[in-house]
Amino acid sequence: MRTRCPRTREYLPMTNPLVFFAPSGKRGRFPEGTSVLEAARKLGVDLDSVCGGRGICGRCQIEVGEGKFPKLGIVSAPDNVTEWNAVEARYVSKRGPLQEGRRLGCQARVCNDVVIDVPPDSQVHRQVVRKSAAIRDIAIEPVVALHYVEVREPDMHDPSSDFRRLQEALEEQWQLKDVTAPLESLRLLQKALRDGKWSVTVAIRHKREIVGVWPGLHEQGVGLAVDIGSTTIAAHLCDLASGEVLASSGIMNPQIRFGEDVMSRVSYVMMNPGGDVELTNAVREAIGEIATAVTKEVGLISNDILEMTVVANPIMHHLFLGLDPTELGGAPFALTIDGAYQTRAAHLNLPLSSGAYVYVLPCIAGHVGADTAGVVLSEGPYLKPEVSLLVDVGTNAEIVLGNRERLLACSSPTGPAFEGGQISSGQRAAPGAIERVRIDPATLEPRFKVIGCDLWSDEPGFAEETASLGVTGICGSGIIEAIAEMLLAGLITPDGVVDGALAARSPRVEEDGRTFRYLIREGEPRISITQNDVRAIQLGKAALYAGVRLLMDHYGVATVDRITLAGAFGSHIDVKHAMILGLVPDCELDKVGSAGNAAGTGARIALLNSSARKEIEEVVRKIEKIETAIEPSFQAHFVGAMAIPHKSDPFPHLEAELGITFKRGGDGETGRGGRERRRRG
Repeated sequence: MRTRCPRTREYLPMTNPLVFFAPSGKRGRFPEGTSVLEAARKLGVDLDSVCGGRGICGRCQIEVGEGKFPKLGIVSAPDNVTEWNAVEARYVSKRGPLQEGRRLGCQARVCNDVVIDVPPDSQVHRQVVRKSAAIRDIAIEPVVALHYVEVREPDMHDPSSDFRRLQEALEEQWQLKDVTAPLESLRLLQKALRDGKWSVTVAIRHKREIVGVWPGLHEQGVGLAVDIGSTTIAAHLCDLASGEVLASSGIMNPQIRFGEDVMSRVSYVMMNPGGDVELTNAVREAIGEIATAVTKEVGLISNDILEMTVVANPIMHHLFLGLDPTELGGAPFALTIDGAYQTRAAHLNLPLSSGAYVYVLPCIAGHVGADTAGVVLSEGPYLKPEVSLLVDVGTNAEIVLGNRERLLACSSPTGPAFEGGQISSGQRAAPGAIERVRIDPATLEPRFKVIGCDLWSDEPGFAEETASLGVTGICGSGIIEAIAEMLLAGLITPDGVVDGALAARSPRVEEDGRTFRYLIREGEPRISITQNDVRAIQLGKAALYAGVRLLMDHYGVATVDRITLAGAFGSHIDVKHAMILGLVPDCELDKVGSAGNAAGTGARIALLNSSARKEIEEVVRKIEKIETAIEPSFQAHFVGAMAIPHKSDPFPHLEAELGITFKRGGDGETGRGGRERRRRG
């Protein structure tokens, strides 16, 4: 049998050239004239396409290898595939030139043995680094994918419906069988088919269900990853095919008007019939506003959003879904649902695409929520041999400890002090708030930085730079640094007592009733650290540390290999000062860091990778939950952790870093903590 070569048009004996794909290493023999895209599909090679091989979308770009490949027995060259054709010329005329050496895989047809390189940007499951939200590699495995199809026109002799003919086209052109469509998508179908002259693009979720329909070629599907925090709601609009973060936004959680912390919102629900509906409507309306804002920023509308993922603490999780949170207000803190949950956006009254779904990550326990599951998915302690400690610091600290062998989790009631609550000059992190503090151990004079200004308070130009901002108070990171610096300067004892004897050395140590305070800033407002402030921070940090030690006891380790502070607050804490305070246990300083909004990153991973959803669901089911409220040893750990940094636990790595030896609380010493310093970090 003879065939005509598509390149030379000469009749040649039928052959089956070998096609080798890099970097996957997959290979196979195909009849001459087979398109590179078709060969890739049959071998399961990761080569993207929306238009199904019509030369419209340009996503299947490939490069033909050149040279000898002895191990493969191939001499590859550009003319081992067909010449540039009219379809590619049309694409270039409309879209602009391809990169040098590239071809459209749907148009380049095999003539001889050939090596084909698939560039990263032509792979469906490519690794993408997105810097606009957080620097992170995310493997793209689309939950929702776009497919362009050409559908047969209706015929008087064939009574089949538009949807049946669409199903046939999807099976023939994309090998997708038994695709379904909800009413919301069916309502769009007939008009889209006729407007598109019988060509449409459909968005298909999990290769099963149509969640969007457009006339002609539609190339971009977007999704929204949302982190519902007690204070703020953050969202990232992502391209579902590339993983690119197109826009990000955040707003204050409007539920704050019902209560600043989650437990006060539960109290509001308990005391006000219908209060849960008010809180639910408030958060959903806020998410609708964010969806409108981020899509408008990139020239889209919120109805273009095809998929949404959500992380939240348990109470925010329940209120978002419209579930009663009151059982979470008291022991045994029973969740209505702890597994992952998905539902149509329309059921939640969200202004997304009519067929869009919302996927909510699983909760771990009554006070360890889907936001912590997002952190676990983002940081992946279950994949590593080292014992990692993850801490999301907030009004309620959520803690995870372990490695690939075993994971444990608990929550600990740290209170609002770390967010500025119950602190005399405390405030939330906002422009004008003191966020960094240093104290000279010789003069006891402070210097500080405020949010919104890069200068220290003792640098020229500080007053002018902060004139519009003002210096309005001190936020959580500033409080932590101030108290840690006070310990290093000897202004407080290891037991947390402000040393009034130092009033003789510095006028900044002032009487405050029967105790003393330390003045950080004169003027209006005067900003001091009072004895009550120190006690509030001690109580919060002792609760967190006790929760950590409880998990370490259950795990059977005396030290941890790595510590990661998560959340907006954790990302602004100076890790050295956090350890000086005794917020976290001793660890090598270069292995202590922050993960920023790791919960939000986890939401993005779940949005862009379908396998990640199954992965985190399985991991969460295996996490062991420890309830601090019923653990006898929690109180003992709490008492020991009241000292700064701790009454008895050693901190050898920190002491080596600072060049000091900490005095211990309760050992009779009331002098300066660490005056044996050799150097300062």
